[in-house]
Amino acid sequence: MGGKRLRLCQLATPFEAGGADAWERAYPRPQLRRASYQSLCGLWRLAVLRGTRREELGEIRVPFPPESRLSGIGRRLEPGETYRYERTFRLEEPGGRILLHFGAVDQIARVFLNGRAVGSHTGGYLPFTLDVTAAVREGENALAVEAEDPLDRDLPYGKQRQRRGGMWYTPISGIWQPVWLERVPEDYLRSLRVTPGLDHVTVETEGGGAEKCLTLRLPEGERQYRYTGDTAVIPVEDPILWTPERPHLYHFTLQAGEDVVESYFALRTVTVEARGGQACICLNGEPRFLHGVLDQGYYSDGIYLPASPEGYRWDILTMKGLGFDLLRKHIKIEPELYYYYCDLYGMLVWQDMVNAGAYHFLLDTALPTLGIKRGVAHRPSPRRREYFEAAARETAALLWNHPCVCGYTIFNEGWGQYEGARLYRELKALDPGRVWDTASGWFAEEESDVTSEHVYFRRLRLRARPDKPLVLSEFGGYSCKLPGHAFNLDRTYGYKSFPDLPSFRAGLERLYREEVMAAIGQGLCAAVLTQLSDVEDETNGLVTYDRQVVKVEEGPMSALAADLRAAFARRTGAGRPPDEPT
Repeated sequence: MGGKRLRLCQLATPFEAGGADAWERAYPRPQLRRASYQSLCGLWRLAVLRGTRREELGEIRVPFPPESRLSGIGRRLEPGETYRYERTFRLEEPGGRILLHFGAVDQIARVFLNGRAVGSHTGGYLPFTLDVTAAVREGENALAVEAEDPLDRDLPYGKQRQRRGGMWYTPISGIWQPVWLERVPEDYLRSLRVTPGLDHVTVETEGGGAEKCLTLRLPEGERQYRYTGDTAVIPVEDPILWTPERPHLYHFTLQAGEDVVESYFALRTVTVEARGGQACICLNGEPRFLHGVLDQGYYSDGIYLPASPEGYRWDILTMKGLGFDLLRKHIKIEPELYYYYCDLYGMLVWQDMVNAGAYHFLLDTALPTLGIKRGVAHRPSPRRREYFEAAARETAALLWNHPCVCGYTIFNEGWGQYEGARLYRELKALDPGRVWDTASGWFAEEESDVTSEHVYFRRLRLRARPDKPLVLSEFGGYSCKLPGHAFNLDRTYGYKSFPDLPSFRAGLERLYREEVMAAIGQGLCAAVLTQLSDVEDETNGLVTYDRQVVKVEEGPMSALAADLRAAFARRTGAGRPPDEPT
């Protein structure tokens, strides 16, 4: 096999036990479910194209990226190369219109059906849909996808780097999220947007005809709401509000003409309100301390994807068991199943936009570490500006319906940061129902819902402004490497190293009880520990890269979480009426 062979990580996660077809069996979009779903995950043929030359690489298991062990390929895409995926399929249910869905293809995709070009997409993290009705035929159909990934820094690319190491990780390419077909009527629901309140939801749709019927499933039975048009306000009697402690979901069916979809919503609000002269982040009007952990979303066997969706469930429920109620999804957009499980199990998500642009050590690390955190910005190319801003808008639209998503980060540290005030105003107006952090750490922006700090190399000395919630959006980074569960025994990346698990656990306990607890007294509203899992050289996770070992104990961590929340409640007087909205 030609091309660059990778040093494959041999660490296996428990999720491989779910079977090779786990992603084929999982419905990829629970927020808009149709009965006509047909998975195209599984074995495809893969070839690499170099100009007019073609080299067969064998079978690849989609949706795992070619760089991963689980894909069956374990090869890196080189400059000037294009991957070509091919497979055949037969329609399980002919008739109507046929939609072809891709969860994500990194970075540039061109799609062909029966030799006919049916569409293309640029950007490696967001879903796209193609109407292939005119190209599909009875019997066997030949589908091909050509994927290019030059790691174009004008496009969002996250933590991927050709020369991985330290805080930079193995790059991926090609198809890395589910692919599926569905059959829809000629006039179908092209979009569904649900905006919650505390006792009602507003349902907005596009397409599907004028007459609609929403059937809401309630504990006491079904209730139907018939309406005409594209918008309806649905009241909910005796509302059950969504919280991490009680993540209640209301399921419903929406019929619009011949189209029928299933979905769900939750009743909850996220606001910034004043308590005792200090701005706080409130869930359903109640101040809440967000006890979070950074979630990079990398796995030892599938890299950008767990071996089965069970990997997402395990990460979420393990962190909940340790007392956390927030995951900061770091510079990566996951398949929608991830957000569904967060909705279902009650885990708040603070979603980062995916960074683009070159990273500069002097500008983006050295200066802010020395305390120079204002007046510095990048100058984006017009192309980078176009793609980053379009991706940010699409991300907010994609995640609109998920009650778990409580906030967004526009820029992480100084990496790619530009015109933060303008982007904050535009994105906040687009989705005012979430908290927006213009710049997480480093170069502060005046126009932001929060004051956001990163602290790694010094003690926490934080004091909140009265008009903005103070968020410690990254801290800790404590490293403990466990032989037999580490990707790289020769190199270790972290911010403070511990030789064994007892010292690691004691260090975390001191960090929270001596420093975070004091910061809560000074106005801290949220703290995000680095990080959920080890990732390649980084061994600063609460769990190992292979998810085989949890480095901390549930009992002490849960007790610590309860003490943090109690300290926050004492400071904010949880349950008191707000001073005034901000």
